[in-house]
Amino acid sequence: MKLSHLLPAAAVILLGVVGAAPCVAQDAPVITVRKGDQIALAVGTLAGSDGVAVTPILQNDLSIAGWFGLVDAARAGYVVTGTAQGGSLQGTVADRNGGVVLSKTYAGGRAGAHAFADDIVNTLTGKKGIASSRVAFVGTRTGKKEIYLADYDGSNITQLTREGSISVGPNLSPDGRKLSYTGYQSGFADIYVIDIGSGRRVKAVSAPGTNTGGVFSSDGARMAVIISKDGNPELYITGAEGGGARRLTRSRGAEAGGSWSPDGSEIVFASDSGGAPQLYRVSSGGGAPRQISVGMGYATDPSWSPDGTKIAFTTRGSGGFEVAVHDLQSGQTRLLPSGGDAEDPVWGANSRHIIYAKGGALYLLDSINGRNLKVIDGVGRLSEPTWTR
Repeated sequence: MKLSHLLPAAAVILLGVVGAAPCVAQDAPVITVRKGDQIALAVGTLAGSDGVAVTPILQNDLSIAGWFGLVDAARAGYVVTGTAQGGSLQGTVADRNGGVVLSKTYAGGRAGAHAFADDIVNTLTGKKGIASSRVAFVGTRTGKKEIYLADYDGSNITQLTREGSISVGPNLSPDGRKLSYTGYQSGFADIYVIDIGSGRRVKAVSAPGTNTGGVFSSDGARMAVIISKDGNPELYITGAEGGGARRLTRSRGAEAGGSWSPDGSEIVFASDSGGAPQLYRVSSGGGAPRQISVGMGYATDPSWSPDGTKIAFTTRGSGGFEVAVHDLQSGQTRLLPSGGDAEDPVWGANSRHIIYAKGGALYLLDSINGRNLKVIDGVGRLSEPTWTR
């Protein structure tokens, strides 16, 4: 959730004046779109009564993955075959010499195709696939802000909350079993946690003032939350369903957002304690926060990549909000080709793809080759995506 969502009206106006000052985003390099090295892969129509329906799902997943060039069998280094029928999918991948490198049976339909695609990615590249992942987001289809859940490619959209008030700031646990969000059912901003499988919901954090965030650690055991009961919105850590709140920051400004390092040892967050919002990292065990020098005059909405090497965030330039990535190893920051009005970036499990909000829809961006796809639309104005890992 953005800093402007947490501050009183007067503070928002002040922040807007400060943030409107020219930033240095124009000095950041823009990613160069390049095809890169790809594995030549052939995916013919699967056999069986369901093969015609399942094949395009599988082909789309493998195309989006970015690691493969889909070609005919004569030019392929690997050939994908299989049979889809009777509620199951039997999939096989063989190399050009006929050696089988993957053979497995999956559930049928879309879920099976996604699982097969992820196993192909992992087998041939050693990377984690994103086809079986799910995305939650805020949508306004009912006229109110509610939380929705969908497959990463926009299929199987379901509505999770039906509060009829305001439900924002969704955060999925890495395994996708739980979702936290900020709800205003009581008239105040409280954090709720839903068990997606059972539908069970608990009010996790309801301290006086504003409670937002609810970002799960990689092991799902803790949440990073923003609580304002002591005056300023400050960063705290709680249990997975609230309780045991421990304060991490003590600043004169407002803290917002929050994203855990993969090992759970640190949290990156945004703060306007120095003027316009910037990114900081702090040990989850406590200690003084350290500013991350991203080279931008405005930085918010941080998302730490699962491989631990990069942080995606929202910045602001002459064209409006844009998505940027800061490399923690080199110290370099680059803008991604997201265009204006792009915000709320979140990394996928492969540390390659980013989903972000733009113009009321959600887009999937390949940070390596620059491919940009609109994946979710038609549920009102969409914002604040969160992604399973």
